[in-house]
Amino acid sequence: MITVYAAMPGSGRNIPANPEPALHMTGKTGTRLSRTAPARIRSMTSKVTCCLTKLCSLLLLPGLSQAQPLTPEQMLAWPQRDFAGQTHYSLQQQGGGSRLQAVCQQAASALYLEQAVDLNATPVLRWSWSVERVFDNLDETSKQGDDYPVRLYVVKDGGLLPWRTRAVNYVWSSQQPVDSAWPNAFTANAMMLALRSGNPQNPGQMIVEQRNVQADFQRLHGIELESIDGIAIMTDCDNSGQPMRGWYGSLEWLPAP
Repeated sequence: MITVYAAMPGSGRNIPANPEPALHMTGKTGTRLSRTAPARIRSMTSKVTCCLTKLCSLLLLPGLSQAQPLTPEQMLAWPQRDFAGQTHYSLQQQGGGSRLQAVCQQAASALYLEQAVDLNATPVLRWSWSVERVFDNLDETSKQGDDYPVRLYVVKDGGLLPWRTRAVNYVWSSQQPVDSAWPNAFTANAMMLALRSGNPQNPGQMIVEQRNVQADFQRLHGIELESIDGIAIMTDCDNSGQPMRGWYGSLEWLPAP
């Protein structure tokens, strides 16, 4: 068994990250701790620590998957991790199909999937999402403003070098301009990228997004990736305290055009 250690900022100490495959996700930007970890570790709430721990813990993954479309029904069955209260995820029928609805009341919880994807074969991620509205007066570059109506993040773990873990967070921003990017307020290892901004013209109407994840990691982190190790979705409103609702459609990995 291999134990990975992540440095806890400001402490000068190392804490063990998941040594077992039964992993649980903790930390809004994507850190996880084992359910068998000591209680003192599980109870840590520092987002910085959480980020470093979860982003470096995608280790015990199978080989690269045959990328298949991921439906809202499948996404609803993903493991859920609650950070501050619980975002309620449920299926909603729309236009003969289904979508995943996320309702947030001063809460933050994510659905996540550990899945290795070959970016040389399928570097493009396509999905759909929608929001009811955005947050008022929120500085998303600050720790107090780390809330998003909808977000989807992609993670590349650092293996035995957890500080090399990187993530790209695709977000529907409340304030930042479209195509702007900035470091997450809790860790520079996670870069935020605004694909949409401001209140939607048609609240609840699904919008299709398509991103070359390989190119985005190159642009935002300056690294060339052959694969990624996990994805997650989250609607959170724990910092702002403003209620929020968002929707997610199917996710699909595709070859480059």
